[in-house]
Amino acid sequence: MSRLVLLFIAIALGQALGQAALEKRPPNIIFLFADDQRADTIAAHGNPHIRTPNLDRMAERGFSFRRNYCAGSFSGAVCVASRAMLMTGRHWMNLPANRPATNWGGATVLPTLLAKRGGYEPFIIGKWHNGKGMLDRSFANGRSVYMGGMANHADFAVQDLKDGELGKERDAGGFSSTVFADEAVRYIQQAKGDKPFFLYVAFMAPHDPRNPPEKYRKMYYENRPPLPANYLPQHPFQNAPQATSGRDEGLAPWPRTREVISDQLCEYYGLVTHLDEQVGRIMKALEGSPHADNTLVVYTADHGLGMGSHGLLGKQNVYEQSMQCPLILQGPGVPKGKSSDAFTYVHDLYSTLCSFAGVPVPVGVDSKNLAPIMQGEVVRIRDSVFLPFQNNQRAVSDGRWKLHIYPRINHRLLFNLATDPHETRDLAGDSAHGKQAGRMLTLMNEWRERLGDPHPLESAKPDPKEPRYDNAKRVLDVWQPKWIRDKYFGGRERTNHGKRKRR
Repeated sequence: MSRLVLLFIAIALGQALGQAALEKRPPNIIFLFADDQRADTIAAHGNPHIRTPNLDRMAERGFSFRRNYCAGSFSGAVCVASRAMLMTGRHWMNLPANRPATNWGGATVLPTLLAKRGGYEPFIIGKWHNGKGMLDRSFANGRSVYMGGMANHADFAVQDLKDGELGKERDAGGFSSTVFADEAVRYIQQAKGDKPFFLYVAFMAPHDPRNPPEKYRKMYYENRPPLPANYLPQHPFQNAPQATSGRDEGLAPWPRTREVISDQLCEYYGLVTHLDEQVGRIMKALEGSPHADNTLVVYTADHGLGMGSHGLLGKQNVYEQSMQCPLILQGPGVPKGKSSDAFTYVHDLYSTLCSFAGVPVPVGVDSKNLAPIMQGEVVRIRDSVFLPFQNNQRAVSDGRWKLHIYPRINHRLLFNLATDPHETRDLAGDSAHGKQAGRMLTLMNEWRERLGDPHPLESAKPDPKEPRYDNAKRVLDVWQPKWIRDKYFGGRERTNHGKRKRR
């Protein structure tokens, strides 16, 4: 056999082996994490009043989970709890009771697990909000990291992370969603591909301040979306301390007028549409890169938001619009244009990503793998969802019926979600539904026993049920830009959050 023939055989064999190695290599992962995004703010998922062409395209090319939830919270800063659960794969009741926001016990954090067991290179961009100690355990490298919880999207500082060291704060130099997308595009374009990467991009939008670039809010001022179907001027009872004294709820005066909620909804939708545009830029960069065929993209949010539903603006409640959030996956091994109504939690992504990466899930993880649902092997991974919020709210749903319990005021609500998806008709006092109420209470107690919920469902000395709204005590945080202060706070400069700091 001639040398030339042997050379051709060697080249062909090398190419075949290289292709086989590539096919066996786990996919890159791009994790796009929105902040405060309601599940009903994607056009492809049934909202004709919002513009989200890039998320719509993801839904067309990927798999959507339509009943995805944040599993409640130990804190009024729900995003902190949601991120802690995502990174550990553990329900918040299985995290250390002492400072669970920044102390995750012996939990193996997702980026480190992917790095050590899957050979991944983790890289962080954007919001962290879980403390420097947990950042050290999770990421060694990143760009434009924001260590705080919220900021003026158009005026904030970031830090770069290199070899485990955070650099000096610097001005972000642009609008938050654009800055983080710029960094993601740069990373994708420069990624060498010798190792799989885990690119974690945590946006700050559509969290308030609701100050999208002007053209994005104007497009909705000129073509206004309808108010939520469960809009109320104010919540009818004291569901939690945050309802009448929290920062989120103080972003508009009581009672909430239709005009104020309409304006804030336009501004919120503007943030979502601008964010969608940045997601499109990231996806375009991926599609034009060598990594296009071997990258799994996840889009989700930490939780939802009130935005006028039930008279609430924030997420410190267990109603559907605040605990539900979008979840779309796209990439190799993910069916296209499919969706599921199975109950899922945000922290199920821990086990799901481990499955795609070929990494064993550690002992003690509550997270469930969603891949079998996507592959049609199972219809669901759980029959119900439990939503505990601090010690003052509990909810459980089996998909049709949903029970709310407010232990501090000894109050209960029962909804038939099949006929009342917006939770507007309370059936708890209707004797005709007593059997359902009892069944849902049993279901809630099963969840509570499983998770070791230490808080009772009734109080011997209940707090007053009547809400106590006081516009004079509304909190104006330091991050609201001047036009929002003027519009919603009458130009008040006094704040309850002290001097503004670069954090």
